[in-house]
Amino acid sequence: TLIQTQGLNILTDPVWSDRASPFSWLGPKRVHPPGIHFADLPPIDLVLISHNHYDHLDLPTIKRLWQRDRPTIITPLGNDTIIRRVVAEAQVQTADWHGQISISPTVDVHLEPMHHWSARSPFDHNRALWAAFVLTTPGGNIYFAGDSGFGKGDYFRAAKTKHASFRLALLPIGSYDPRWFMAYGHMNPEEALQAWDMLGRPYMLPTHYRTFALADTGYATPLVDLEKAVNARSEASERIRPLMAGEHWWIGVQ
Repeated sequence: TLIQTQGLNILTDPVWSDRASPFSWLGPKRVHPPGIHFADLPPIDLVLISHNHYDHLDLPTIKRLWQRDRPTIITPLGNDTIIRRVVAEAQVQTADWHGQISISPTVDVHLEPMHHWSARSPFDHNRALWAAFVLTTPGGNIYFAGDSGFGKGDYFRAAKTKHASFRLALLPIGSYDPRWFMAYGHMNPEEALQAWDMLGRPYMLPTHYRTFALADTGYATPLVDLEKAVNARSEASERIRPLMAGEHWWIGVQ
């Protein structure tokens, strides 16, 4: 997602590669092109990397962004080592859960817990941290979950208690079947709406669908299930808006 706020161009977990894989010739292939050509991106100031799975930490994209724009990269502990193997000079700042990094006099990035895990090979399970992000801005707080299972919802409640209110929440709704295997790390749309409710019902941008086939969930299923969940909550229809790749949403200050 490209977020534009407070004069900053911010990318979340950018992937312009064709595959979410350590190999360019094998692994999950994207089923939809990026919503904007890489060359058409505005100059990127900040990149947020939530964790090291290949559909979120894409080293070829990070390398291209660094060579072009020299953005600040913020990521949880341990992911800097992965990035610097490819871009040794990258400006990577890391923090633990509950850490805070100042971006400008008006914008701070907070790293908050989320219900997930990490690995890029069979040998590095949970060796690097994962996190959600909260951007605090004068125009309102923005919550970016990255990937997250619902668990018992404790992390969403805690984020609301700590940060009081949110203008926008980016919450994942895809790759959730079969539930016995995927529920730990991926919410389904119904759970995403429960998280949205716990966050105080901000504007919500659903993410993590129609890009890579990473589970048994069908291409169209997340949006079908989201529509059912939204229809069951009359207050949700005005505040939750799924976007197709390339669409944009202007969200005014509440």
